[in-house]
Amino acid sequence: MSGLLINVDNSFRERLWKNLIIAIPYFWLLLFFLAPFLIVLKISLADPIIAQPPFTPLFQDNDDGSMSIYTTFDNYLFLFQDSLYLVTYLSSVKLAFISTVLALFIGYPIAYGIARSPQPTRNILLLLVVIPFWISFLLRVYAWMGILKTKGLLNGFLLWIGIIDQPLELLYTDTAVYIGMIYSYLPFMILPLYANLEKLDIRLLEAASDLGARRWEVFKDVTLPLSMPGIIAGCCLMFIPAIGEYVIPTLLGGADTLMIGRVLFDEFFLNRDWPVASAVAIVLVLLLVLPIVYFQKRQNQELWSES
Repeated sequence: MSGLLINVDNSFRERLWKNLIIAIPYFWLLLFFLAPFLIVLKISLADPIIAQPPFTPLFQDNDDGSMSIYTTFDNYLFLFQDSLYLVTYLSSVKLAFISTVLALFIGYPIAYGIARSPQPTRNILLLLVVIPFWISFLLRVYAWMGILKTKGLLNGFLLWIGIIDQPLELLYTDTAVYIGMIYSYLPFMILPLYANLEKLDIRLLEAASDLGARRWEVFKDVTLPLSMPGIIAGCCLMFIPAIGEYVIPTLLGGADTLMIGRVLFDEFFLNRDWPVASAVAIVLVLLLVLPIVYFQKRQNQELWSES
């Protein structure tokens, strides 16, 4: 009987520890994602007022002493009525999408080369990829201002080697924003790709070559499909922060470079219209979360059908 009690006690402790370990990430998401999201959602359903805080409370006192809940969807209607926000959303998606695609074309060969390099060299190359994170993000963007300006390092070098006759207008353009985003978020593309390509079984490539496949066919039919999880992870890790970027378009982009991060800043701190700014943020979160949830659902359905 005592042995049975000990086994039951050990089983209970194992389940307790397992549930505790599982509960920790859920608690983290609840505290740092769901709770702030609900707070922003509450603000988006309020009216702007001149007060502190600058929005109407959710619970309001009535004249008869009772309390009522006040919400309004005018802020969301305003977003759809004003074309500025639609243009800004589309511009943000365009800039983030193009930056992600360019980073993929740049990062994939780099990740592939690192994964196929010898072990000592591989560690050094990975260190070079991570080193930019040791420097402040703001300082790195400021450095690009010095590189891309009319009398900057890039124009000076191109004039010196004779490629151009007069300086190029690079700073305060969409091109500068693309350069800043690709440079800043390229490690987020390289590292997931490297983690995936490093685990790729070389014997599969050798088998495809032995069966007569050319190098580009081996890459197209074997390497690329097997590296798709790394491609998806890298694109998500870059696209999600890029679409809401504020610092890079503010410092490197021009007045015509519209991104949702700048609109959020203006609404919060210049216009002090917290409800509209919160509605902008909620729509942005939905634009990011819903496609990811749909994609994961489709992926799970495909895995279920294959099994």
